Amino acid sequence: MTVGIVGGGISGLALHHHLRQRGVESVVFEADSEPGGVISSRVVDGRVVEDGPQRTRLSPPVASLVDDLGLGDAVVEAADAPLYVYRDGRLRRVPFSLREGVSTDLLSPRGKLRLLLEPLTGPPRGDESVEAGLTRMLGAEAAEYVVGPLYGGIYGSHPAEMPMRHSLGRALEKRGVGRSLLVAAARAKLRGPDPPPVVTFEDGLGALPRALAERHGDRVRLGTPVESVREADDGYVIATPGGETAVDRVVVTTPADVTADLLAGLAPESADALDRLAYNPLAVVHLESAAPLDASGFQVQYEEPFRTLGVTCTGTLFDRGRRHTAYLGGARDPELVTAPASTIREVAEREFEALTGVAATAVDATRLRRGMPAYDRTWDALEAVGLPPGIDLCANYAARAGIPGRLRSAERLAGQIADGNA
Repeated sequence: MTVGIVGGGISGLALHHHLRQRGVESVVFEADSEPGGVISSRVVDGRVVEDGPQRTRLSPPVASLVDDLGLGDAVVEAADAPLYVYRDGRLRRVPFSLREGVSTDLLSPRGKLRLLLEPLTGPPRGDESVEAGLTRMLGAEAAEYVVGPLYGGIYGSHPAEMPMRHSLGRALEKRGVGRSLLVAAARAKLRGPDPPPVVTFEDGLGALPRALAERHGDRVRLGTPVESVREADDGYVIATPGGETAVDRVVVTTPADVTADLLAGLAPESADALDRLAYNPLAVVHLESAAPLDASGFQVQYEEPFRTLGVTCTGTLFDRGRRHTAYLGGARDPELVTAPASTIREVAEREFEALTGVAATAVDATRLRRGMPAYDRTWDALEAVGLPPGIDLCANYAARAGIPGRLRSAERLAGQIADGNA
């Protein structure tokens, strides 16, 4: 068997790695000249910056891949710094323990007492929005000022537009959370070791896809966009500008709209459905500031009058000087992402100073048209996706986002393919 993998992001490269470990031949086609997809590490003015994810947990699938690739010495563990939410004029610390919960000013005494009733409210319901579900379970204050901004801010979506069944509810189910978030958290704390550390690499997260591409360089074709996928008598043919490759099976890892174009001739109804999935555009601005923030970062509560969604304090986390990474746009203000770069930089500088009280200078800015999957109501379209035999999806819109989630999905699919080939 030969598997053709469309897309050389972390999903496609990890799938390729696990297939070859299982003795299954595969080849990766990546349109860009660099591997990694949404993982994009660069050096700007002598410092590593990340245009995509800033960090990951060294969870088992990540740790296993790090060991396989010999990257252990390049791992950089993040500093243990608090997280904040901007609410009512200032940054307020997010509580992650009972002691912090008692002392935090992010919630009122009434809000704290209401939060304690969560075990009595019942589990998430698929037909609820994230905002409605969190409000019912945790109370209005905790939903609006703690969990809502933290969760919705990751994806740039308003929690009121995110159905539980497509987003938080599915994530909680994967983690084995039943009736209660608080009970599950308490049990996890009592059960044993702390969660894996938050990490990056000396050269940024891009070190991981680069190492994968280098390990399998003979079968990773960079700068090779796939123009079409068509059915053949004994499998499929993948067409690129350089020619055609016959394969027995195809796995597509590209963004939903790109996947829709590729599958239009094979599965038109599925292609139409995938084309309806919404992504939130993001502007990523790398800032230099002397702000004395002992923080991993902060999110901006979504009713505040700012276009900044949140900030990661990369300097604090990974000893990268006075650098901070601001995320703007999303569903809150998608038009900002289309503005001139000078406008985006100016907004990021002005709002960082308003949020922290300290001036900042933008050193670089990047636009991400497909910043994050929105996981909003457009995800209902996934119900109409049904692919022909021998075509698989391995992408963040078909399963969980995040590097550990993508690696788990890739390894699981590799096992299924290898078992079917045995």
